[in-house]
Amino acid sequence: MPTLYAIASSAAMAPHILLREIGAPFDLVLLDRDKAEHKQPAYLALNPHGRAPTLVDGELVLYEAAAICLHLADANPGAGLVPPVGAPERSELYKWLIYLTNTVQADMMLYFYPERFVEGAAAQASVKAMVETRLSGQFDGLDRALAGRDWMLASGYSALDPYLFMLCRWTRFMARPARERPNLGPYLARVLERPAVRAAFAAEGLSDPYF
Repeated sequence: MPTLYAIASSAAMAPHILLREIGAPFDLVLLDRDKAEHKQPAYLALNPHGRAPTLVDGELVLYEAAAICLHLADANPGAGLVPPVGAPERSELYKWLIYLTNTVQADMMLYFYPERFVEGAAAQASVKAMVETRLSGQFDGLDRALAGRDWMLASGYSALDPYLFMLCRWTRFMARPARERPNLGPYLARVLERPAVRAAFAAEGLSDPYF
């Protein structure tokens, strides 16, 4: 039975939702960020980077949320969370998932942790403002990509959707959150209606505003 090590409302949210979509038994271990449980020796033995999530699935130990999502989708083909290998939509999934993790999520780390990159309050505020503008353009593009469809892939709900939902959630206190866009707003409401998403929020102890 796989075990997901997670921090509430972190990058673990997407794989957590996928595990609940799959419906097979799994263990959820919530790490306490305030107690730095993700920096303790026992956890670092699994993930030397000291970040969440980490998935232990038999002998396999995986970190990086996007890698975990792809593994879960591939290992559970009956859940229908990823198109078949070689299908054009499989390539679309790769494109969008890599964009979400390498571009959008990377910029969000700049936004939330500017002190890791520059020193001084003024410089940090400048980085934060510049990155928020850049993120706004990225979410505009994602909004356009959703025009005329219910999910990121035309074939239906996939491993992409919890990932995009997670990143949109992180904008909820920005000047222009993702939910204010014409396509992303209804899309996020659709994702939130899924029982797996509601169950993940409950398990992580999260409350409104959800996005």
